[in-house]
Amino acid sequence: MQLPKIFKPIAVGAIALSMGIIGCTPQTGTNAQTQSDTAQTTQTAPPAGQTEQREPDVPYVPTPQEVVDEMLKLAKVQKGDVLYDLGSGDGRIPITAVEKYGVQKAVGIDINPERIKEANANAKKAGVTDRVQFLNQDLFKSNFSEASVVTLYLLPDINVKLRPQLFKQLKPGTRIVSHDFDMGEWKPERTVQVQGPNRTHTLYYWVVPEKPPANLQG
Repeated sequence: MQLPKIFKPIAVGAIALSMGIIGCTPQTGTNAQTQSDTAQTTQTAPPAGQTEQREPDVPYVPTPQEVVDEMLKLAKVQKGDVLYDLGSGDGRIPITAVEKYGVQKAVGIDINPERIKEANANAKKAGVTDRVQFLNQDLFKSNFSEASVVTLYLLPDINVKLRPQLFKQLKPGTRIVSHDFDMGEWKPERTVQVQGPNRTHTLYYWVVPEKPPANLQG
């Protein structure tokens, strides 16, 4: 179709503008790819005491404070103890262990960085940051061998999966208290019922033996 003379400059200008825009497009893509490559090459490992993020093994359900107190009483915590809470959530067990029971040191381990942030804020508010530490780690890659007391509120299959690691790392005589879930074939030395605000909770208590049975270590 023949264009009228008046429209020819406009059409040519539009074509030129279109070509200019199209010409910029590959350059933008190249820049984006370069930035992406740069970002990939500058990634670093997680800071010390932290772990690569993955989905938590258990949902976060806070332990009522009444149950926290009974767990620590059942574990017979005292001033010389070092307590590790596996799956520490908002930090209430380590914080209570230091604040109320005077343990030497309390460490909470949780894979969720948001829970770690919350726990650190709670420790600061309670004024116990000198003796409480929270680690953003995977329980199955953590070292808790210095513990004299271990507390946990996980799930039955996670407890059983963790059991060989407990035997391998913990010293004989270390006390373990689990909220609501047992350790499979490893029978507890004591079982206690605790009435919480909305339901009855079950606490399980073990002491790490000198020689754990072979069938419990696998």
